[in-house]
Parts: sequence; C-alpha cells; structure tokens
Amino acid sequence: MASENQENAGCLKRGWAGFRGCLEKIVNVVTGIRAEAKRLAGEDPRRIVHSLKVGLAITAVSLLYYFDFFYDGFGVSAMWAVMTVVVVFEFSVGATLGKGVNRAIATMLGGALGVAAHRLASFSGEKVEVVILGLSVFLIATGTTFFRFFPKLRARYDYGLLIFILTFSLISVSGYREDEIIDVAHKRLTTILVGGSATVLVCILICPVWAGEDLHNITASNIEKIANFLQGFGSVYFQEPNEKNEQELLNEYKSVLNSKGVEDNLVNFAKWEPRHGKFRYRHPWDQYLKIGSLTRECAYKIDALNCFLNSDLKTPLEVREKIQESCAKMSLECSYALRELALGIKTMTCSPSTDPHIVNAKTAAKKLKNSMKSGLWPETDLLEIIPAVSVASLLIEVVSCTVKITDCVHELASLSKFQKRDAKTTKQTSLENVKRTPSIEASHSFNIIVE
Repeated sequence: MASENQENAGCLKRGWAGFRGCLEKIVNVVTGIRAEAKRLAGEDPRRIVHSLKVGLAITAVSLLYYFDFFYDGFGVSAMWAVMTVVVVFEFSVGATLGKGVNRAIATMLGGALGVAAHRLASFSGEKVEVVILGLSVFLIATGTTFFRFFPKLRARYDYGLLIFILTFSLISVSGYREDEIIDVAHKRLTTILVGGSATVLVCILICPVWAGEDLHNITASNIEKIANFLQGFGSVYFQEPNEKNEQELLNEYKSVLNSKGVEDNLVNFAKWEPRHGKFRYRHPWDQYLKIGSLTRECAYKIDALNCFLNSDLKTPLEVREKIQESCAKMSLECSYALRELALGIKTMTCSPSTDPHIVNAKTAAKKLKNSMKSGLWPETDLLEIIPAVSVASLLIEVVSCTVKITDCVHELASLSKFQKRDAKTTKQTSLENVKRTPSIEASHSFNIIVE
C-alpha cells in the first residue's frame, strides 16, 4: 500500500514538473513576443498606426458584405473588395498607389480582354470554343510572363502583370461555364475599384507615410553615419583620448553596406506619389540612387579601414605618427564636409561651408602623397609599414569618394532647388538639433501577393 502511494506521488510530481515546464515555455514565448513587439514599435511607431489603418479600411469595406442593400447589388463578389484592401494596402502612400493603380488597370484590361476572348470563341462551335479559349490563355499567360523579365516593367508593373494574367484567366475560363459573364466581370471590377479607392483614401488621409520623405531622410542619415566613423577613426587609430560612446558611432556605417534594396524600393514607391511637402512633381528621385551608390562605395572603403582598427597585426606607434597629421586632417575634414551635406539634405538647404572642408581634405591628401613618395620610413621593416600605407591609401580614396558625393549632392540641390543657407544659420544649426531618422528599413517591404 505504501509503495503504491509512493508511486502515485512520484507520478504526480513528474506530471506537475512537466506541466510547470510547459507553462514556463509558454510564458517565455509570450514574453519574447511582447519584447519583440515593443522593439518594433519603438523603432518606428508608425507601424502601429499602419496596423490600425489597415484594420479600419478592412472594416469599412466589409460593410458591403454585411448590409443587405450592398449585398443584393454585389452578392458574393463583395468579398473581392476586402481581398483588394488586404493585398493592396502597403506601409507607404507610394507603395499603396503603385499596387492600387497596377491592380485597377490590370483588372480592367484583363477583364475586357477575357470578355472579348469569350465572345470571339462563342461564335464558333462548342469544341472549337474550348480550343480558342485554351489557346488564348496559353498565349496571354506566356507573353505576359515573359514581359515580367524586362527590368523596367518588373520594377514598377510586376504586380500589374500578375493581376492581368489572373483576371484574364478567371474571366475567360469561367466564361465557358457562366452565361452572364459580363455581369460577373462588372461586379468583380466594381468591388475591386471600391476596395482600392477605400485603401487609397485611408492611406493618404490618415497619418500618411511618404516613401519619398523616408528616402530623403535615409539618404541623409547614411551620409551622417559615414561622417560619424570618420570623425572617430583618427583618435582611435592613433590612440588619442576619446569618448566612451565613440565605438558605437564607429559601427553605425555597417547598415549603409546593405541599403541598396531599401533605396531601390523607396525610389520606385516615391515615383507613384503625388506632390507633398517640399517634394514637387517630377522630383529627381533617381539622383538619390546615385548618392546612395557613392555612399555605399565610401562605406566599403571605411569597412576596410575598420579592419585595421581590429587587426591583430598592430603597426608601431612611431610608424603611425609620421602620417598622423595628414590622416587625421583628411578624416576630420571629410567628416565635417559629409556632416554639412547630410544637414543640407535634411533641411533642403545649400551650405556654404562644405567646399572649404573639401579643399582642406584635398590639400592634406596631396601633402601625404608627396611625403610617401619622398620616403617616410627609411630602414623600417616592410611588414610594419604595409598596414600604415594601406590606411593612408584608403583615406585618400575616401577623400575622392567624398568629393564625388559632394558633387552629386550639389546636383541634387540644383535640381530640387534647395534654399541657400547663410553663415549665421550654419553656425546656429547642428545635426544634434535635427531629428534623427528612425529605423525604418524593415517597415518598407514589398511582397507580391496574388489571391
């Protein structure tokens, strides 16, 4: 009897331990989800607003299905309005307009062509009708799919081409079994237009997120990250006293290395957007791609410089001291110039103090080149010199990249008609007073969804 009680007690303990372990796992999962949600909302609070907007749009459009007045007119096709909101509503206005316009035009063209193919096939016999419909679907699907490989079409109209294939196939194929094909096409097109219109209105009228503005801010922020690295590089490499948070600034540039995909998407989205804020019609969005490309080129050179900060092969301090003045000068002057460019882009103003910094950086680079040609390290081990020469060469290339970025930003300022900023305003304004760009790269994702 006692042994049975002990066995029952042991089973209860094991059962309680298992239940407690499962409960702890559930608590850990919930805690992790809560922490991740808090992090995502903290990075970009607009994500919460976007979620509320999507819920509002779907609720508003679903009234077509709930009320008998609308349901009697549209029937089951009212669900296409809800589906349109789900697949068209994107984070930014440009992305939403792009998918909305693509869907509307593709639905109209695909529907019209599908009805035409059905009418043409109906004039023939029943057996020939199947052949004509099948052949038309094959030709349209094949040709349109091949057009999707064209880079320019794929960049802006890929979603529309997919919807065109889908709509044409649904209308032409279902028309073989459906007598009132025009009525079906009309209801489907109407509900899609209703859903698309509701989506665009909610997206634009309630806390709009402009892809063009985000692209503008990201471009300035990336240049600022490069400037932060160059500002702290000299003091770290030459072992000068520095601030504790300088190491964090030295690592900010790494996000610039993989910014191409986000910039390409934002440029495509921005081209769909109407005039807003300081961004007029036909704003030179492609110029931001040029600036972004040069910024990444500079970031890759900086990434190579960063390797020398963490390298196990340390160059003797006496070797570094001979290039310290010129390298520190180039690094700081490029940092100052890039900061002015970032501030100018953020405020859409032209700074008069950028060119003097560029001139100083060029002078320091020329001085360093001449010094290296004359022989700075006679009778020194070659292995000790190579890292220092590499650092000097990379900084000279960074100066060259800074000059290119400056010219490209000046071209953007000319095309966008930036205002001039006088010297007094330049002294009073600093990057610390300009609102920093939130981490929004993950917010702008463009996934093709076809229902």
